[in-house]
Amino acid sequence: MTERSKPDDARVERRAKGLTAEEQENGVDDAEALAEAVLEESDLRAADRSRTPDGVVEHRRSEDTVDLTEE
Repeated sequence: MTERSKPDDARVERRAKGLTAEEQENGVDDAEALAEAVLEESDLRAADRSRTPDGVVEHRRSEDTVDLTEE
């Protein structure tokens, strides 16, 4: 997928039908337009793993995100 290509219709339709709880809570006027935008951004990020909105890429391991000490 290039930067200018759009996700296929089947993916957009599946994503539009599977809105997140936050999207449902806030209400969405055009679920398909939202789905297309989300999938386009996701595809761009997948193609360029260093591409993020703020330019910061974090590399963490599972053990970096939780406290593994036993009580």
